[in-house]
Amino acid sequence: MECIFCEIVSGKIATDIVYQDEDFIAFRDIHPQAPKHLVIIPKAHIPSLNQLKTEHRNLMGGLILLARELANQEGIGTGYRLSISCGAEGGQVVPHLHLHLIGGRKLSDWLG
Repeated sequence: MECIFCEIVSGKIATDIVYQDEDFIAFRDIHPQAPKHLVIIPKAHIPSLNQLKTEHRNLMGGLILLARELANQEGIGTGYRLSISCGAEGGQVVPHLHLHLIGGRKLSDWLG
């Protein structure tokens, strides 16, 4: 079974890419939950947080720093949400580690 995010990385599936470098790609979510909703993924296929290894420490730090940079680029640097789901029970739909950057409106306190 092909990974849809790996197909985006390889160029087999077109999407609205807002950022790309040798390690990451960021694109607009096709079902946005807010005016600004990006999906940021490592290009390397890592199925979920549970498959992270010690050597991924810098990659994960880079992912968070990139999210901050993209939030500023998108004009939502003063307030946004970052979300990573882990596994089907945690709500992860695509089995490729990814981070959602969401903002552009006042977000509710959904954890409270």
